[in-house]
Amino acid sequence: MVFSGKFIKNTLTALIAVFPLLSFANPDQDTLNIKAGSTAYTKEHAVQDEHAPQDKNDKINAYIDHHLQDSHDFVFFSDESTGEHYGFPLPVIVFDDGLHVFSSARFHHGEEVAEVDGNYYAMHHGKIYKTDANGTMKFDEHGHAENEKPLDFSITKNVITMLFVCVLMFLMFVGLAKSYKKGPLPTGFGRVLEPLIIFIRDEVAVPNIGEKKYRKYMGFLLTVFFFIWILNLLGMTPLGVNVTGNISVTVCLALFTYFITQFSANKDYWKHIFWMPDVPVPMKIILMPIEILGTLTKPFALLIRLFANITAGHVVIMSLIAMMFVGKNLVADMPISLGLTLFISVIELLVAFLQAFIFTMLSSLFIGMAVQDHHHEEDHDAHTEEEPIII
Repeated sequence: MVFSGKFIKNTLTALIAVFPLLSFANPDQDTLNIKAGSTAYTKEHAVQDEHAPQDKNDKINAYIDHHLQDSHDFVFFSDESTGEHYGFPLPVIVFDDGLHVFSSARFHHGEEVAEVDGNYYAMHHGKIYKTDANGTMKFDEHGHAENEKPLDFSITKNVITMLFVCVLMFLMFVGLAKSYKKGPLPTGFGRVLEPLIIFIRDEVAVPNIGEKKYRKYMGFLLTVFFFIWILNLLGMTPLGVNVTGNISVTVCLALFTYFITQFSANKDYWKHIFWMPDVPVPMKIILMPIEILGTLTKPFALLIRLFANITAGHVVIMSLIAMMFVGKNLVADMPISLGLTLFISVIELLVAFLQAFIFTMLSSLFIGMAVQDHHHEEDHDAHTEEEPIII
């Protein structure tokens, strides 16, 4: 799998150029102002609500919310005048008195009720609820749906994107491994991967974990770095994916780091947590719960940092694009909006790399703190037996 440098440069340039023009090419979600009680959510009701007059700010907020959320279908762009959506449906897998698998096309983008094996399901704000043939939905006083929800194991847009990135990474690294069989230097796209791999090894893994133990964790560190970086870059495209801005994904990534850290930890690590050496006994009792809490705050900081930074970047870009729609003078606001959007998009390219690097760096740091050896007694004896230096 060979990519020339010219192809990569032209591809990145094209993505940056078309992003400001196509970022709003996602369908907005239907939002219903529903009072407490039951409502039959039929296709006619959905179409009527879709074409009802809406405030411009509310419509823009709907676009931004849709971009940040996951969905059960992959839509490339929509024709707002006709209500047509262009994309492809994804498999819906729910467990409700048995396993049911069907296409999300049955929902018609949330406008119809899907009947599957005698059960009826409706989609409301991207979530699947059980209902009846009329699509009756029950809402509380705050407008939240009260219908029962089946267990949803669907292959959503974020799942498809992650599977694509996994396949892409597999092809890249298999191609790099094969290129080393031909000679000591990689060829093709491997020339781009090798400096990054060496960078993660020499600047991240070795300084934080140590030369003797870093190889055991290089596979995880490389995987998490390239996985987050590629997902961040895909989030900058007009595809409308926001995988690393989904807190469920960041929680899963942080849990991997947490479990690897805890299961790799040596006895010195646990001793410093439960009975810290060279500290008075009363302080040991006080510090013990703080250290235990610290093992949980570390992965929490990982997931929140990645989620918040990526989400904030997407919101800022979408808000800057919205300036040309909410401004009164479209001709005057468009150059400013497009200029700021292009500027922030270039910065987001740096942030995409930076967040992947920070997540990998902190993961290696936490692992290194858990696997490093402590020699308090030996160090203490060395200091006591050391001869004084005469100047």
